[in-house]
Formats: sequence, C-alpha cells, structure tokens
Amino acid sequence: MKQGGFAPQGKWTGSALGGVKAPDALILPNPGKRFSDTATRLETLAIGHPMEDWLRFMAKLAHGQHAAVTTLSPLAGLEQSVVEQAVDARMPPLAADGHRRDPAWRDGLAVLLDHFDNGSMPPQVQAVVAQLRARGAVAIENLADEFLHGNVEAADAGPVLYVAAALQVYFTRMAASLPASALRLLPQRGLCPGCGSTPIAGLVTATGQTPGARYLYCSLCSTAWNHVRTVCITCGESRTVSLEGIEGDAGIVKAETCNDCHTYAKMIYLAQDMKADPFADDLASLGLDVLVAEAGWSRHAPNPLLLVG
Repeated sequence: MKQGGFAPQGKWTGSALGGVKAPDALILPNPGKRFSDTATRLETLAIGHPMEDWLRFMAKLAHGQHAAVTTLSPLAGLEQSVVEQAVDARMPPLAADGHRRDPAWRDGLAVLLDHFDNGSMPPQVQAVVAQLRARGAVAIENLADEFLHGNVEAADAGPVLYVAAALQVYFTRMAASLPASALRLLPQRGLCPGCGSTPIAGLVTATGQTPGARYLYCSLCSTAWNHVRTVCITCGESRTVSLEGIEGDAGIVKAETCNDCHTYAKMIYLAQDMKADPFADDLASLGLDVLVAEAGWSRHAPNPLLLVG
C-alpha cells in the first residue's frame, strides 16, 4: 500500500495584509460520517452508471463499514507519549506496516460479514464470506498483514476485500482518537501523517476559510492533510504537472499528471459538486483511470479496495 514520495518544492503563501489564512495542516476523520457519506454518494453515482451493480455492491460494503463503526465498543487510543515519540522521529504514529493492532479490529470484520451473510447475495459472495468465516484468528491476522504490506496472493483477493474494509474501519477509528495538535505532516508529503499510507485522491475545497485548498485523503485511516496544489504528490516537482479529464463530463474528477515521474493522482473539485466524496467518486471514475493509463501515466497509488477486489 505504501509508496515513497518527496516533500514538495513549493510552499503555501498568502498575504498577511489581505487577511489570507493558511489552511489547516490536517483534518482527522469523523468515523460516524466517513462511511455513511461514502455509501450515500455511491448510491447516487450508481444510478444509470455503466458499472451500476458494482457501485451498489461497494455502497453495501460502505454501509457495512458504517454498521461496524456504530455498533462496536470504543477502542483504546494511543498514549500521548507514543504519539509524541513517533512525531519527534518524523514517523506516523499509526504506521500501517508497524502498528500493533488491537484484536478488536476483527469484531468489525465480523459485523461486515454479517452484513453480507444473507440469501440475497450472489453465490460467489456467499462462498467468500463462508471461506473467511472458516479461517481462524491467526489466518485472518496473516491476511491483514499481507494486505498492509502489499503482498496479497491472488487466491486471497476475495477474502482480503473484506479484511481491507475492516482495517479501514479500525484505522479510521484509531486516527479519530489521535491528538490533532500533536501531529505533524511527514517529510514525504504524499504520505498520510496518521498512518503513513498513500492517498485515495485529492479534494479541492470550494467554501470555508480557505477555498481552493487541496487535501489528500488517506486510503486507510481517512485522515486528510493539506498539500500544495500543482505540485506532484509523488515526486514533488511542478514543472510538468497538468490536469487531464474526460471531454464533455462535469469536470468533478480530473487526473493530475506529472511528466517528470510519469504518475498521476485523482483530484476532485467540490466547486463542481459539493456532494462529491473522495472515496466514492474515485470508484465511480474508473473510466478516467483507463484513459490516463492508456496515455502512459501510472497511478500514484492504487485504491486498496480495487487492488484486492
């Protein structure tokens, strides 16, 4: 899941005389809204979409994640000293590939599986759910480690989809409990300051105190962090950055491409649709991924649910 990057060469600037405010460095997730917002947006985007059935399935997955968030017992957050030690070392306190998970994360997986364990699901879904239920705790933890280290076997792709969704629930809940005032952006600005994972997409604000600010949204813990615009989030260069889109569409989602490192990242513009959601709109814009890939750019980092789903 993780991918290296470099600190951007540019910096945010504003006129003090003009009263311009710097955007918040990071925004911790709201678990009570994160997955329900994604589910609602997916249901809206699914209407008349060429991939309608699949988007509705992903909406059901997001509803299952919301059910887990709203029914599970509270988690014990990290101790302040642990957070401060990680920040002082310029490391994410919830490092995805090193954090010792609370076994309670598997309770979220159980809620997810209950959400799909009914006769209305296609036989292949029921088979995957049954297969996952049959695995013991050690085997499930191994699947989680494979996912977080990016070593998923093809044969495990089906079960790991639900494991990944449960891990998103766990890390989002953990990130929400972090002391925001103690956190700092990482030297590798393209990585999440909470868990060190790559972003799912960037979202450009349209309202508030800093309209036009760009926030990257973590693909694992849902933390958002500010990143200067028109700077490649992979290599930190700005000389050859440009926006690519699908001609004739609403312009909500565009691909920010870089000809220095030949990567791209999705950018979502709230000015075009205030209800846009970085997690849902990324899934619904796979056509843009195909077109940009055919033109020679590689995605900055994959959507983890697409990677295993």
